[in-house]
Amino acid sequence: MTVNRWYDAEDRPRIIALWGMPRSRSTAFFRMMTERGDFQVLHEPFSNLAEFGSVKVGERTVREEAELPSAIRELARSKPVFFKDTTDERYPALLDDEDFLGRDATHSFLIRHPAETIASYHALNPEVRLHQIGGQAQFELYEAVAERTSRPPVVIDSADLVSDAPGLVAAYCAATDIPFLPEALNWRPGERSEWQRTSRWHSEASASAGFRTKPRAHGTDLSADPVLSSYLRHHLPFYEALRERRLHPAGLQ
Repeated sequence: MTVNRWYDAEDRPRIIALWGMPRSRSTAFFRMMTERGDFQVLHEPFSNLAEFGSVKVGERTVREEAELPSAIRELARSKPVFFKDTTDERYPALLDDEDFLGRDATHSFLIRHPAETIASYHALNPEVRLHQIGGQAQFELYEAVAERTSRPPVVIDSADLVSDAPGLVAAYCAATDIPFLPEALNWRPGERSEWQRTSRWHSEASASAGFRTKPRAHGTDLSADPVLSSYLRHHLPFYEALRERRLHPAGLQ
């Protein structure tokens, strides 16, 4: 695919971020962005740093959260950057970086109904904690970005992504001012080096060839589990608030 180099109106390198609730198909979205070929891509730099204590951004090894935005800015000087991350952790240094939340990057958000996130997360980690469902941290980050930007951040819903991928991705591209490349909606299955550190969490993305889904029974009845049902009650209002702001597939606005 053609590689382009885009800058904004003030000649700053382009950075696009996607903040997804855990288990929201954000890695499949990342896979699509790698298929485009016009972005350098980073897979979960903030959460990898939080979990492993260091992360590579280009040739630079970052060990402090406060250093990550500047490392991403530096990387974007050579070619536009897309990164995706998850909100199962809260990132205080990121929330303190007003320029990165505002003028230096375009932030977008991928939501999923918390009942689905809880069931999927619990299947992989039965010891999942309340904050790891990610709805509250995602909403906090959305509000922090919205306070610093002139237009509302883009929000997309995982359910729309699998029901009408072409329409939603076209709308997402228009909203983030990048070309829509429909050929990127399909790719070869396989594990990517970008997510080898956490590969067990991305087995479905590794097996995927596009935005398709099939019903999965995780064997988790949230209504029968007082802890998990409390997680749902806690995170549902944050999801619903963002869902009201979600982008609709092209042609359905």
